[in-house]
This record gives sequence, C-alpha cells and structure tokens, in this order.
Amino acid sequence: QLQLVESGGGLVQPGGSLRLSCAASGSTLDYYAIGWFRQAPGKEREGITCISIGGRTTILRNSVQDRFTISRDNAKNTVYLQMNSLKPEDTAVYYCAAARGSNSWWVSLAKNGFEFWGQGTQVTVSS
Repeated sequence: QLQLVESGGGLVQPGGSLRLSCAASGSTLDYYAIGWFRQAPGKEREGITCISIGGRTTILRNSVQDRFTISRDNAKNTVYLQMNSLKPEDTAVYYCAAARGSNSWWVSLAKNGFEFWGQGTQVTVSS
C-alpha cells in the first residue's frame, strides 16, 4: 500500500519561499502521477499542480503560474513543490496525492482522480 508523507511546511513572510516534499513508502512512485492540492479554512480542496508518471508533463493552476514548480526524483521516491513569491492567499494545508493515470502523460487537478493521499502540511504566509 502506497503511503505519502508531506513535509516542509511552516510560517513564511509574504514574498518568501518554501519547498514541500512528498515522500513515498510502501511502493515506488514510478507508476504514479503526483498532484499537490491545498485546502484553506472554509474552502474546498483545490488542485494546484500535477506531474505525470514520467515527469514529462506538468499542469499548474493559474493562480500559481510562474511561482510554483513541481518536480520529481524517482530515485528518492519523492516529489517536490517549490513555492516562490508566496502570498497570504497561499495559506492552506497542502496535500500530495498519487494517481495511477491512464498513460505516462496523464495529469489532472481534479481530486477524484487520485487514490492515495498524505496527511498534509500547513503553510502559513503572514508578516
């Protein structure tokens, strides 16, 4: 059974950066597309980025374009989310999730496509 653990969250000032990690155990990430989602208080969980199985395809939510970057290191069984130029509205619990995908280019920002979820890590952007 694939298990995912997020880390790297914390408190950061506006304009700052954080790098989140999503480490997998119990199975290799080689066969999964990985997405990052976030949920702010009182809001729905939203997909912000996803990387395909082979890493050739990524998708980003418009609100994080040019600020966030997703990458994967299959040798370390880990996916990363680099977040730059953080804004107060980025404050949320961030989750990574894994999906088998229909092919090696598959990506999605829809929650229902993902089978395995981590517990989340809190990101707070505040001065």
